Amino acid sequence: MKFLLLNPPFLPLYSRFSRSPAVTKSGTIYYPIWHAYAAGVLEQAGFEVKLVDAPAAKLSREDCLRIAKNFAPDVVVTYTATPSIFNDVQVAADIKEALPNSFAVLTGPHATALPKETLELDSRLDAVARAEYDYTLVELGKSLPSRSALGSIGGLTYRDGAEIRSNCERRFAEADALDSMPFVSSVYKKHLRVEDYFYAHCRYPVVSFFTSRGCYAKCSFCQYPKLMFGNKQRQRSPENIVAEFEYVQKELPQTREVLIDDDTFSFHQEHTHAFCELMISRKIKIPWTIEGRANIEYETLALLKRAGCRMIVVGFESADNQILKNMRKGVSHERMLKFVEDAKRAKVMIHACFMAGNPGETRQTLETSLAFAKEIMADTCQFFPLMVYPGTEAYDWALKNGYLTTTDFGQWLTPEGMHNTIVSTPQLSARELVEFCDYARRAYYLSPAYLWYKLKRVAFNPEELSKTFKSARTFAKYLLFKNTLAKPVLSSGNS
Repeated sequence: MKFLLLNPPFLPLYSRFSRSPAVTKSGTIYYPIWHAYAAGVLEQAGFEVKLVDAPAAKLSREDCLRIAKNFAPDVVVTYTATPSIFNDVQVAADIKEALPNSFAVLTGPHATALPKETLELDSRLDAVARAEYDYTLVELGKSLPSRSALGSIGGLTYRDGAEIRSNCERRFAEADALDSMPFVSSVYKKHLRVEDYFYAHCRYPVVSFFTSRGCYAKCSFCQYPKLMFGNKQRQRSPENIVAEFEYVQKELPQTREVLIDDDTFSFHQEHTHAFCELMISRKIKIPWTIEGRANIEYETLALLKRAGCRMIVVGFESADNQILKNMRKGVSHERMLKFVEDAKRAKVMIHACFMAGNPGETRQTLETSLAFAKEIMADTCQFFPLMVYPGTEAYDWALKNGYLTTTDFGQWLTPEGMHNTIVSTPQLSARELVEFCDYARRAYYLSPAYLWYKLKRVAFNPEELSKTFKSARTFAKYLLFKNTLAKPVLSSGNS
């Protein structure tokens, strides 16, 4: 039984596996991480697998079709995202037409949120493997070519003649199962080129992996806990995580940094401390970055630094407490300030993330967030308009209140594939939110204070030079060739 796992072509450098899929201004291109984990699990189960990442490898539809024909898979698994869903379905259906005996499966948050509607987009498609799909695919592979057992596979929505049927949810893989999965970095080594991937806030080349699945936080806008992995965090053991670091150091020696891309890495303090102590005792040299919340205590931050943590990616989102409450962020502005103070004291850098357009957002709250961003002076900072995705509370809020400017998923991005928003409220229009993010980005990165900070950072840390210049080459045109520092005119109604 042969599986083709495809991240289909769309726009150049389109990061479909991002939590907010788009073409980024910094040139960031994510690993096809969930397909890579599934590839490892399938190979472990004895199946033959080919993993193809079209955006990173710059492959066209014709290239992918040729690869599919040459490989002749029994099952073709295509990852989907909301902004590219029509393209993704078309690519999967074209391969199915060329290989009519294959079984065409879709995965990803969008197909998970709308499995029946997604299959109805093209009658040639066979199924959706919902949510955490690694073992759904294994079970599917063991059940085919007979379709008689499809009704018993948890997490599967499938076409049964003229009907579309959805089976019960699959139980999430527990921590011991995560430990038993092959290292995703070993899948990268076999199927991909780490040099094809770039994260603007990390040193290049970077290897990204997850040490847990699920997130206890209940942010209203996030797809992963709601649709893919649930609100219970399941963590790999510290020994297993450190072993993957050792694998990366030995087998992928060109790697300059590891990104631990967990939704919230440091939730369980005891686990975090045990991991850090093991990293120190094993003398792991490669630096690493984590995704965390702005509530980590100084003691833990200092230990993270000693263990090699270079940076923490933090979703501040807003500096207004009411907006934070409205989006169910679970962290206050005051706690954020304390976290920043402690992180700087521990000498851990911060990549700060802000959003514009959450429930209750006004002109004033946007300016408050920008002032806060300038105050904390993170190493890197991003400003995105609110992107709402089917299946999330934010999408339901916008739909219920009539704030969606369109329900055409093809409009979720700008024509160039950049982050857009289709949410307009009585306070701020979609256009105003996008313009504010452009303005905030320029106001932050072109401020004398930030330029001086960055100059000193590069001068005293030459190892930061490569990733800074690589992202700046792409990013500069979005800063310099617009109305530089021209503040958008914000009206009080929709435009």
